[in-house]
Amino acid sequence: MFVLFFRLYGIIKKSEGVPCIGNSSRRAGGAERGTIMRISINGKNIEVSDYLRDLVTKKVSKLDKYFPEDTEAHVLLAVERNRHIVEVTIPYSGGIIRGEEVSGDMYASIDTVLAKVEKQITRHRTKLEKTLRSDAFAEADFVDYDDDEDDAGSVVKVKRFSIKPMDVEEAVLQMELLGHSFYVFENAESGQVNVVYKRKDGNYGLIEPDR
Repeated sequence: MFVLFFRLYGIIKKSEGVPCIGNSSRRAGGAERGTIMRISINGKNIEVSDYLRDLVTKKVSKLDKYFPEDTEAHVLLAVERNRHIVEVTIPYSGGIIRGEEVSGDMYASIDTVLAKVEKQITRHRTKLEKTLRSDAFAEADFVDYDDDEDDAGSVVKVKRFSIKPMDVEEAVLQMELLGHSFYVFENAESGQVNVVYKRKDGNYGLIEPDR
């Protein structure tokens, strides 16, 4: 009887559109637009409730108009003491679009980081239009920002320097000694050029090529 009850309950919930518990990836966007983003939402030091997951999915799906079908969007929600951190990463055919926001309120961080991501997309629309959706910047849907791409900074200085093999810990030390926010070095273990950088949360990140 209990087994039958749960099966019936699952069927009813499925018909109502309620997601299965534990599902961390959803499709967003409407079928009438012809595109569907795949959105994965993960939490760190926070339990992602169904309400929060639905909210993030709804807000991220607004970016669906820019990307081809089956583009993946990865969202990380994290809490560190009183810091509410939201990271959004969207790989696409030409690279990766990423945004991060830290504030004292999770909902504010979500809204701000998505605004940042959309601003990046529209600001660099000329460079991105060949790799995003053909109608990504249709006039009806396009939101223009005051700081247009034409006002973006240009490369005004080229600096060359020799790099020596070292491990990640030594690279972090060199970065701290120089007072820089990032440091380019040759990873002694892999032989590849890596970049170590300081994150907003006080920790460090490592960028390495994917070959």
